[in-house]
Amino acid sequence: MSTAVETETGPVTFTEGAVKELFKLKDQQEIGEDFGLRVGVEGGGCSGMNYILGFDQKKDGDQEYIINDIKVFMHKAHGLYLVGMQIDFQDGLNARGFTFNNPNAASTCGCGTSFSV
Repeated sequence: MSTAVETETGPVTFTEGAVKELFKLKDQQEIGEDFGLRVGVEGGGCSGMNYILGFDQKKDGDQEYIINDIKVFMHKAHGLYLVGMQIDFQDGLNARGFTFNNPNAASTCGCGTSFSV
């Protein structure tokens, strides 16, 4: 397993609101330092692919990035679908949760957690 960590340019970005919420969740759930934020995709959802976002340990095939002082794990193959994506956190009356602004998505579902390319 590679130990290289990319620190210059990550494939995704986080808004200030997302960074605050991620640090808050990490503290509340007492996530250990050996865990990072997994960002990825999986088949499913109403548009064909779902986003993966959650704390996890590094796995074979993962690339590791440090983005806004957050350790991020992403499988190499997922970068094709996610490069340039911005992750935000909404905390309003009409919406609450993480949102994904993905320039690679040809279409998205109404809930915003599923997309197609």
